[in-house]
Amino acid sequence: MSHTRFKAVIFDLDGVITDTAHYHFLAWKRLADSQGVPFDAAFNEHLKGIDRMGSLDLILASSARQYTAAEKLALADEKNLHYQQLIETMSADNLLPGAAQALATVRAAGLKIGLASVSKNAFTVLERLGITGAFDYVVDAARIARGKPDPEIFLKAASELGVAPADCLGVEDAVAGVAAIKAAGMYALGIGLPEVLTQADLVIPGLDQFDLQRYQ
Repeated sequence: MSHTRFKAVIFDLDGVITDTAHYHFLAWKRLADSQGVPFDAAFNEHLKGIDRMGSLDLILASSARQYTAAEKLALADEKNLHYQQLIETMSADNLLPGAAQALATVRAAGLKIGLASVSKNAFTVLERLGITGAFDYVVDAARIARGKPDPEIFLKAASELGVAPADCLGVEDAVAGVAAIKAAGMYALGIGLPEVLTQADLVIPGLDQFDLQRYQ
């Protein structure tokens, strides 16, 4: 057993354990092109941590036409179908550097492991990566009413793991995700740039720098 003050670590999926952002980008780009609205990598950055309908609204905001709720749902489904086709090609090779080792380290320390992902495809991605069994509980979009930065997803994970929020370490790469961790009353480990993830308690560039002993 390692000496750590935490009883559980709750990971985000996209941008932390694997990078599905590129697949989302390709799927959103195809949709934007079909609607004749501009979309590039810079715009895609603004969609980090935002759910599907919220992302769609941002993309369609630059369109000259108005969309009905039914049309928006159809477009969101179309995007998701394309995304699902893309993630079918994923494998363990798509784990980000250090991800498998970080999960193993947390497990070896005797801590619970949760996943908090707003992705409706979280289970499919975990299966493709071959790490479904690494998690004690997975909270995906289907199990929550409010997305990040609302703390609901992290509070739900802690509750299902049977651990108090104060005893949890949350790992996130998005500003909205870090805000959700802090609002839940947890220690926030950011993955990315310190100047971007300003609310995080500590920021590392990736899970290849994960060191459970440091987060006290």
